[in-house]
Amino acid sequence: MIEIDWAGEAGRLRASAEGETDWNAAVAGTLVRDGDQVLADVGCGGGGMAKALAEARPGTTVVAIDADPDVLEQAREHTAGLVRCELASMDDGAEPLRQAIGAPADLIWASASVHHAADQQAAVDALASLLSPGGRLALAEGGLPARHLPWDLGLGEPGLELRLDLAQDRWFKVMRDSLPGSVPMPYGWTEALTRAGLVDVTTRSVLSETPAPLPRGRLDGVVNAFRTRIERLTGGGHGHGHGHVVPDAEWLSPEDVGAWRQLLDPEGPYFLGRRTDLAVLSVRSVHIGHAPR
Repeated sequence: MIEIDWAGEAGRLRASAEGETDWNAAVAGTLVRDGDQVLADVGCGGGGMAKALAEARPGTTVVAIDADPDVLEQAREHTAGLVRCELASMDDGAEPLRQAIGAPADLIWASASVHHAADQQAAVDALASLLSPGGRLALAEGGLPARHLPWDLGLGEPGLELRLDLAQDRWFKVMRDSLPGSVPMPYGWTEALTRAGLVDVTTRSVLSETPAPLPRGRLDGVVNAFRTRIERLTGGGHGHGHGHVVPDAEWLSPEDVGAWRQLLDPEGPYFLGRRTDLAVLSVRSVHIGHAPR
């Protein structure tokens, strides 16, 4: 069984919100329309997109919603009074979300949050029901695995990052299966939006690239992200590994685990944080549906 302790994730989500400021601002600028009055970020994490939406259209009502009070507190600090923060879970259906928002929304953003709902289609249905006529629901889910490392690192078998992605995919399936009342959704996000009654459904994929050598802050962020992923899959020697109950499963081979431990050891000769050939190449998909007018 895999169980996520969101309180333990709160700091990481805040750091992610701070590190993705430019991406959030660029995407928010494409989503917000003249005339929008109520915008919501459901499953807001550290509040990065909620803040970007508020800055993209000053004077609107922006509501950041999350199911965990510790995560929400990080969002409250990050958004610094620009948005209203409310505690609610999409697993509880539409009504708590409707009360949290307080009015039909012109735009609802949900990034990497619906896939944590036990019944993802029910969650999409609930979010769609909160839209004003012509309002948009934007789900940031999926895309392509990000790439940061050379294929051959001079340590371990080449293709280390590819195998990490495969291990994380297996972990994700077990996480989904571990959710109480988990319901499969054997179709894509655009189909889910269509089944929720939305129209003009489309997908926009956003490419982000920072070439090598990475600036120090960005390099540190990449290394820390790898450290989090490895701790999640191995336990990392820190209790449950960032709040995850790790089952008795071998997600990575012992050889790969050994290589990653050397790559993430600041005192070792192979530490990733001293390399000048790490980069960031990411493609994230945003699926958008419109409420009928």
